[in-house]
Amino acid sequence: MKFNLSRITFSLLIAISIIWYLPVVGQTINSESEKQAIKEVIQESYVEGLQNEGDAAKIDAGFHPGFNLLGIGKGDQIWKLPIYTWKENALNDLKNGKKPKSGDDLVTVNFLSVDVTGTAAVVKLEFFVGNKKTYVDYISLYKFENGWKIVNKIFYKLPEANE
Repeated sequence: MKFNLSRITFSLLIAISIIWYLPVVGQTINSESEKQAIKEVIQESYVEGLQNEGDAAKIDAGFHPGFNLLGIGKGDQIWKLPIYTWKENALNDLKNGKKPKSGDDLVTVNFLSVDVTGTAAVVKLEFFVGNKKTYVDYISLYKFENGWKIVNKIFYKLPEANE
């Protein structure tokens, strides 16, 4: 029996490459599915539930009860709005006929980036009211036993949105 050293070496290199590459492929697929799940949570709970419809069930499905919206006040002050207050405002808008939104008031978003590391994620998106880009949002999420939940948001209000 003759051994062809170059054939054995080549076969070993192929085997090692496949073994190394398979976990990378799995992580990429997993990462892409996680990113899609995160986008769906934001679209359903934040955009549709909170912003456009005032739908309590959709809001509760995607926001963690400990969520806070953080904003900059005067000087070095930071203000905080918990989800239960923001949700109450959205439900009052529904009650008062300000929701569901449509036409030029409809909120849409454009996802700029979704960064996932294990059970933590940060999303950067553009926020539109009608056709007008008004904010850039930075939304943080954690993956809990029952899925991704929005836990925090900071934002930048575009200067032209103030006009």
